[in-house]
Amino acid sequence: MSRQYRYKLPPWAFTCLCVIERAVVPILIFQVFRTLFLPTTFDILLLGFITGLFFAFYLRWI
Repeated sequence: MSRQYRYKLPPWAFTCLCVIERAVVPILIFQVFRTLFLPTTFDILLLGFITGLFFAFYLRWI
């Protein structure tokens, strides 16, 4: 679904989507290390959200 959806977006939205897609992996790695060393409830929830976002991009749902 996202293959056709991505190209129907305005250019500024497509650019934002590409930037977010590229930035998810470094943020995910940082959050994993942060959660391992200083685990809080917020960090665990944030890690789950970022992991879900990563898999959504990986499986081309977004």
